Amino acid sequence: MSSGVFEDLQWRGLVADCTDIPALTQRLAQGPIVLYCGFDPTADSLHVGNLVPLLALRRFQNFGHHPIAVAGGATGSIGDPSGKTQERQLLTPETLQSNIAAVKVQLAQLLDFESASNPARLVDNASWTASVSFIDFLRDVGKHFSVNMMIAKESVRARMEDRDTGISYTEFSYMLLQAFDFYHLRKELQCELQIGGSDQWGNITAGTDLCRKKLGATCYGLTLPLITNADGSKFGKTVAGAIWMDPKRTSVYRFYQFWVRVDDRDVIRYLKYFTFLGEEDIQRLAQQHGERPEQRVAHKALAKTVTDLVHGEQATQEAIRASEILFGGGLEGISEATFNDIVGEVPTKTLEAARAQGAGIPLLELLVHSGLATSKGQARKDLEGGGIYLNNQRIEDVTRVVSGGDILFGKHLLLRKGKRNYACVTLA
Repeated sequence: MSSGVFEDLQWRGLVADCTDIPALTQRLAQGPIVLYCGFDPTADSLHVGNLVPLLALRRFQNFGHHPIAVAGGATGSIGDPSGKTQERQLLTPETLQSNIAAVKVQLAQLLDFESASNPARLVDNASWTASVSFIDFLRDVGKHFSVNMMIAKESVRARMEDRDTGISYTEFSYMLLQAFDFYHLRKELQCELQIGGSDQWGNITAGTDLCRKKLGATCYGLTLPLITNADGSKFGKTVAGAIWMDPKRTSVYRFYQFWVRVDDRDVIRYLKYFTFLGEEDIQRLAQQHGERPEQRVAHKALAKTVTDLVHGEQATQEAIRASEILFGGGLEGISEATFNDIVGEVPTKTLEAARAQGAGIPLLELLVHSGLATSKGQARKDLEGGGIYLNNQRIEDVTRVVSGGDILFGKHLLLRKGKRNYACVTLA
């Protein structure tokens, strides 16, 4: 069983580079392997860009291997120059530890820390670097690396060629710290494999070299492709910014919508990258997508599966309900938090709360105030034509008055004209 993981990664298009494919596949065929992937806790949440390597750890775990997630309490305080055009802002130890604690909760959604046979482990590289003096580090680690070799690494060379920013000695030393991680994990936990994004290739091979030189041990490196959208844009970025896994940063509704709205050209590829669906299921979805792309069956499967994984099934159902509301679904049982997500997706106008008290306010006036009608005459025609909805209930009575009983959560009125033209009036 353990040897099948590499074939699975290849089928999914998740193998970018490997230090020695024949040797690694032969080693995997011999039995479970200990592997690790590191992440620097530069924020108090992971984002969707972290999913590919962390899900790869879970894929190995599902095939019986032993995954380690390494939190960069040490490396995170330095900053990885890979893929960066300028130096990161340095974080305090207190901030790093707070970020690690927050991210650990999210990791529990992705990795199985309770498995009886091969539980995942979370370790902090500050625990084995804090006691090492600068002199000892230079003697025991630095002497094994030539400056020529370090300069040849793409992540370093790219920064050195930028005359405006250059690279500090701090970030230049980053690959030595990451190599030291691999050495420590190989020595203490028998870790033989490091995985990471393709931008980590130089750092990973530095680690395999150090393990060979200091321990005489064979270790392996495997990189996964950096994900870009079909149009060449960076994956995981929207107009509003990064898509985070913490619902306080990115609501579950917006998280779900991010996946529903991926480009048609990307959806099958992303099903392979970001879900555990098997080849047969993905082929079936690919066929349905090819025959009737307008039904967005593959998109909905992608959105549901990833949101289930990150936020749980109940939160996903709330997000689906919110999505259905914007397609005319009923409002029964929707939570205020989910409704607030909807409000953020449609044009919103405020109205003095007093206007809706007592005798209420004519719906004709609300339609004009919301911008759904240019005049009361136009609003009257739309109502008579059956194209106006209040809280997703069709209204045809031109004399209809909106009062307290219509107000959602004490402050909102949801108006719709036709199938998709929404507006929200919020009482202030």
